[in-house]
Amino acid sequence: MESENKLKNTAGSGLNFFEKYLSIWVALCIITGILIGRNLPIIPNTLSKMEYAHVSIPVAVLIWLMIYPMMAKVDFESITNAGKKPKGLVITLTVNWIIKPFTMFFFSWIFLKVIFSNFIAAELAQEYVAGAILLGAAPCTAMVFVWSYLTDGDPAYTLIQVSVNDLILLIAYAPIVKILLGISNINVPYETVFMSVGLFIVIPLTAGYLSRKYFVRKKGEDWFENVFLDKISNFTVIGLLLTLILLFSFQGDVILNNPLHILLIAIPLIIQTFFIFLIAYFWAKFWKVPHDIAAPASMIGASNFFELAVATAISLFGLTSGAALATVVGVLVEVPLMLTLVRIANKTTHWFEDKEKIAA
Repeated sequence: MESENKLKNTAGSGLNFFEKYLSIWVALCIITGILIGRNLPIIPNTLSKMEYAHVSIPVAVLIWLMIYPMMAKVDFESITNAGKKPKGLVITLTVNWIIKPFTMFFFSWIFLKVIFSNFIAAELAQEYVAGAILLGAAPCTAMVFVWSYLTDGDPAYTLIQVSVNDLILLIAYAPIVKILLGISNINVPYETVFMSVGLFIVIPLTAGYLSRKYFVRKKGEDWFENVFLDKISNFTVIGLLLTLILLFSFQGDVILNNPLHILLIAIPLIIQTFFIFLIAYFWAKFWKVPHDIAAPASMIGASNFFELAVATAISLFGLTSGAALATVVGVLVEVPLMLTLVRIANKTTHWFEDKEKIAA
């Protein structure tokens, strides 16, 4: 028990850093990224060319940096036990596939086509709604491991949640998009899906498994959990800061050239994010789901598989379309929003019973 408590404190060390300086660091990273994109465009222009199947390799490397500490915590023996606790899966699957796409459609339509109709032309508003739908129909694949880590989520259960969502995504994404967009010829860029699964799940999970196995054999489990994991915990913090800078440097000109429309698009996306998180979070509380399962389950639906959304928007509507811009806005607001939800989740752990009590 002492080892487990120490591990929890270790995992939370990066979180305390963000809790104390959250607004400052996020603001500095956004400003730095925009300034780099505006004044040193050669940097984002060069890095943006390093992609495959619409997945940015530099962003992938930073996500590896963030995900690895979480994957190193995965005890493969506990995965079988995770399957015996279906409530977390039921919550995230219901919210992600039955609720989320349709609430995204509603919020984006009511704001972009009705409330903001005096500021956005009808045709352009329709494209913005389409981009929002593409975001809402794809739950998060990669970054959710970071949010789970920062909320001290159960790594094995998070892995199962993400994996099951990815399997459903392969089947359900195109039909949902067809229904909500009213377009019949949807060509989902499945290479982006498979590329992301390989990059953000298979590779870091393999690295975490091999390093865990090696260091536990060489140094012992106590050293691995209380020393090694402590040393790599800052990887997540560093990766998040660099990711913020990189994402905003890619879109510096877009932000400065379209400030009003970016703000208007962001409003329904922000409302949707909090709405979906709260549905899943309070459902988990009502169902007495442990916090280390409830928090990641809520984060998956609140965040989006933005690589897939951006790639689909470009293939359907074009690189300079309103739909593509809407998905880019989704990318820009996601990290600051999710860090806010991480903070909320960690401020409300007392709402949930201890998992030991629930298991008893």
